[in-house]
Amino acid sequence: MANKYLDKLEQYKTNNQEYFADVNDVFVELSFEKLYNNESSATLSDIIAWYDDEVKNCTMHVERMPLLECKGWRLDEEQGSIVHHSGEFFRVDGIRVTDSTDREVSGGWEQPILTQIGYDGGILGLIRKRINDVPHYLVEAKAEPGNPNIVQISPTVQATFSNIKRAHGGKATPFVQYFMNPEDNNATVIFDRWMSEDGGRLFNKRNKSMIVEVDVLNVPATTRYKWLTLNQLVRLTRDVDAIVAPHIRGILSVI
Repeated sequence: MANKYLDKLEQYKTNNQEYFADVNDVFVELSFEKLYNNESSATLSDIIAWYDDEVKNCTMHVERMPLLECKGWRLDEEQGSIVHHSGEFFRVDGIRVTDSTDREVSGGWEQPILTQIGYDGGILGLIRKRINDVPHYLVEAKAEPGNPNIVQISPTVQATFSNIKRAHGGKATPFVQYFMNPEDNNATVIFDRWMSEDGGRLFNKRNKSMIVEVDVLNVPATTRYKWLTLNQLVRLTRDVDAIVAPHIRGILSVI
């Protein structure tokens, strides 16, 4: 199967060389990966079954509560914003929009908006590793309180800089060292770009989207992490409702 992948990759490059004359070889391969169905890897049904098990085994429970009763959050009366006691994470601000002649409400409107502290949110990163020569990407079945089904198939690292600094007082972010200090951890950076977030709900926020490649990384099969091919991620996004996190979709859109 390994030789089959490499042979088909070379055939793809040869057949499409006129289109890729000025394109980096890595991005040519990424384009091919989206199309290559690795017959020796898990089926879509297998991946969905893994996802369903992660949803079933997730212990996170979410319930609505009054905003001003949230532990660690308070109303800053001087700013008129909801803030975290650490000074990290984000604020809930109010904004006034005017002269919005090209929008549905031409006279403007007022609304709450989330302002990331420092505007730079965090790292959204995928680790890439070749398994029998075929590139695979480490994803996490990650629980977030606002997700459909609580759990989504998410990047290897999906963490704000506040989380990475452990402003919450909790655990360290797994695998983050490969993105913060790739050269010191034998990782090669494949993709590294700041990308903007939803401007209708988030004020001036951007996140750093990254792909790094490693030669060796052993992840126990019993964890919430799983190696998937790029083709599998594309098909999950295209064919299955609401199980792939938007941050993976954002990375897929540019490779």
